[in-house]
Amino acid sequence: MLEVTTMLSTTGTHCLRACDMNMNVAVNSTSNSLQVVSGSMLMDGFKVGGVFGDKLGLLKDARWPGVSSRTRSCAAVMRGRCSGRVEDEKVGFGGGVGGSRDSSKQVRAALREGGEVEDSGIDDVESKVTGKSRGEIFLERAMLAHESAPSRGAEVVVAKKERKKKREKLASFVARRDEPCCYGCGAVLQSSDVEAPGFLPLATFEVKKKHHQLKTVLCGRCVLLSQGAMIPAVSGNGGYGEGKGFISADELRAQLTHLKYEKALIVKLVDIVDFNGSFLTRVRDLVGSNPIILVVTKIDLLPKGTDMAAVGDWVIRATLAKKLNVISVHLTSAKAVTGISGFSALMQRQRQGRDVYVLGSANVGKSAFISSLLRDLGERDPIAAAAQRFRPIQSAMPGTTLGPIQIDAFSGGGSLYDTPGVHLHHRMAAAVSPEDLPLLAPRKRLTGRLIAAPSSISLVGQSLFWGGIVRIDVLEAPENVALTFFGPNSIPVIGTLTSQADLLYEKELGGKLFPPGGERVKSWPGLANHQDVRFVIDSHKRPAGDLTISGLGWITVGLVYNEEEETGYVNHVVRLRIHTPKAVETFMRPSMPVGSNATEWYEYMEVEDDESEATRPTLVY
Repeated sequence: MLEVTTMLSTTGTHCLRACDMNMNVAVNSTSNSLQVVSGSMLMDGFKVGGVFGDKLGLLKDARWPGVSSRTRSCAAVMRGRCSGRVEDEKVGFGGGVGGSRDSSKQVRAALREGGEVEDSGIDDVESKVTGKSRGEIFLERAMLAHESAPSRGAEVVVAKKERKKKREKLASFVARRDEPCCYGCGAVLQSSDVEAPGFLPLATFEVKKKHHQLKTVLCGRCVLLSQGAMIPAVSGNGGYGEGKGFISADELRAQLTHLKYEKALIVKLVDIVDFNGSFLTRVRDLVGSNPIILVVTKIDLLPKGTDMAAVGDWVIRATLAKKLNVISVHLTSAKAVTGISGFSALMQRQRQGRDVYVLGSANVGKSAFISSLLRDLGERDPIAAAAQRFRPIQSAMPGTTLGPIQIDAFSGGGSLYDTPGVHLHHRMAAAVSPEDLPLLAPRKRLTGRLIAAPSSISLVGQSLFWGGIVRIDVLEAPENVALTFFGPNSIPVIGTLTSQADLLYEKELGGKLFPPGGERVKSWPGLANHQDVRFVIDSHKRPAGDLTISGLGWITVGLVYNEEEETGYVNHVVRLRIHTPKAVETFMRPSMPVGSNATEWYEYMEVEDDESEATRPTLVY
């Protein structure tokens, strides 16, 4: 029920206050005009604001003698729109006697036809329409526009659902954060399943709980992982191995969805050896509009003589090509403690009291990075120094971290979070057995293994096996083509004629061609994926590009450099056929400038204008 009350102002003007219409109006008793003093009026969801027009009357009763017929016509419009009845001091609209929407339609029809409107709802108001004023035309158009406008009800429902979803996500995260968890992997502590993550003997659990020490214990799985055991726990799309799955990859990813509703600083980690496979292109779906710092890990594995400035420029170019805006790019190594101090200083400036979440794909090096970061922070912050006693567990087993691990690392408030890795089904780690996973992780500095044919002999018709997990057939190439393999040195590269490749694979799988190895050969599904790729070599020095195998490494396609052939036109086509396990993806990209000779051919990205310079991330290494 919308109530309009009349008052007498100090200027002799009758004022009406529409309590539920978000407006104040004033009726001048001498000019019979109505003006909106402040605010606006909502009529069934349509907003009307400003001055209604010249001599737009409202009502006529015993208090307001001499009201014109034009005023009465507008009163009829108002009455027909809202319906109601007139009382001595109060006018009620909505659900009163007579009218309602039927009379409203009658009024509008009469206005369009210039006819008369019969009023049976308000005895004291005459609704005879004598003509159209500017105010009447405005109201008529407003009503018609309102009827044709879509309802806002659906938008309100969607907004309410979003707010409810936000509250549920934050509530579930807070509830889980309050549960006692293993500080090594983040799994909730339990005493019912010995094989499951988070297991703690009941007696130990009760003693630690009694003394408030549950945050200082490792679960049984973390103890074994710290001793070198490979215990898979993640199942489903992106899971690892055939072991018992205690949590799915989708459930781990769901633990990160609350981030888009929080104000936090996001640290996104990328493995330089598997840049494309570990990049997490759709990270904005998880973190929303929160600021992101990009950290590239394991740069100590790049070939000797690599120019880090060129690599950093290449990373920035690739990041901008993926349409991801980041504050800065940091080249780091947790093992060599390179780039950690520079990141720590910038993080402290950008944090501004917010929590810091470290995100990345599985096995990208998040726990090792956090350990190095805590050591650096601990040199200046006693809180961070104390937090080093309970650092997350580091393991070669993807899926080590199974829940967010809260670390009190800042004296000024806020926490540092190690998060579960995002498990990607297209990486090689999802295709091999847990026992073979350590072979995929390079232990030493990469050395490019150059494969080229002897003089006057072509690689066309040859097949190259990268262990038992990748096969490359050379379909078309110049005589001096060169394929350089960058990846784990423990996995061999063996060549043979394409006509004999199937026979060699069947005979040597598990022997010379590993992984897989041992009894795991029997359950190996083979190389089900086949993809043809094409490169064009247009320079004697600059490679045509890289062919990356997700979760393994990359192959640089170029020419064997010869100073005598340095000049002259070059336009060679190289066609390769790649065989990989099912679901493992391959990518083509511009060549990463690694090695001592990369500076001879790499061209730095040009900045076109000041705006491009402003949006370009800062490089720190």
